[in-house]
Amino acid sequence: MAGKQPVAIVFDTFGSVVDWRSSLIADLTAYGTTKGVSADWTALVDAWRAAYHPSMDRVRKGELPWTRLDDLHRTSLDQLVAEFGIKGLNEDDLVHINLGWHRLHAWPDSVLGLTRLKSRFIIGPLSNGNVSLLLNMAKFAGIPWDMIFGSDLFGHFKPDPETYLGVAKMLNLRPDQVMMAAAHNGDLGAARRCGLMTAFFPRPGEYGPHQKRDYEADQDWDIVATDIQDMATQLGV
Repeated sequence: MAGKQPVAIVFDTFGSVVDWRSSLIADLTAYGTTKGVSADWTALVDAWRAAYHPSMDRVRKGELPWTRLDDLHRTSLDQLVAEFGIKGLNEDDLVHINLGWHRLHAWPDSVLGLTRLKSRFIIGPLSNGNVSLLLNMAKFAGIPWDMIFGSDLFGHFKPDPETYLGVAKMLNLRPDQVMMAAAHNGDLGAARRCGLMTAFFPRPGEYGPHQKRDYEADQDWDIVATDIQDMATQLGV
C-alpha cells in the first residue's frame, strides 16, 4: 500500500476474524451429543445470529438499558430454545451453550495475518462483543491482540460513531491514524464517515448458504484484500 499508513488497525471480529457459524454448529452439535439432547443445531445457530442485530437495536432505541452482548445472546437463546421445543437443558447447559460465542475458531489466515500486522501496528478487535467475550475468544483461538476494544468500553454498539471515535480517543490518535478492517462493507462505511481508514476482505462462507452480501468491496476502500494475510502483504509486513 503506497502512501499513508495507519498507526493502529482494529478489526470487526464475528465473521471477519472468526468463523462464528461453523464454530457454533460444531460446538453445539458435539455438546448436544454428550448430553443426549437432540435438536436442529444448525437452524438454532442461524436463528440465534438472526436475532443479533434486532437485540442490539432494542438497546439503541432505549427499549433496553445498556446490555452486554453476552446477556443479549442469553435472552435470545432462552427464547429460541423454547421456540424450537428443545428439552433436557438445565441452567448449567444454557450457560455453557451461551459461552459458545467465547469459543469461536479463527479463519485459517487470521492468526498468521494478525501476527504479521502486530509486528508493525497496534491491533485489536472493534466488536459488538463485550470485553470478557473477546478476551476469552482470543485466548481460545490464539488471536494476538494488543488491546480489546469491546462495546462495553463505549456503552455503544457499532455502527454508532462513539465506537470508532472511541478507539482513536483511547489510543490518543486522530481518527485518520486508525484503520478499520472488516469483511462487512456497512461497517467500513460507518468507520469512513468517522474519518477512519478502511480495509476490506471478503468472507463468502460466513453465513454458509445464507450469504446475501459482502462478496466483494462496494466502495474504493483504502485496502481491498483477499484475506488478512494479503492485507498484511499490501501494508508491507
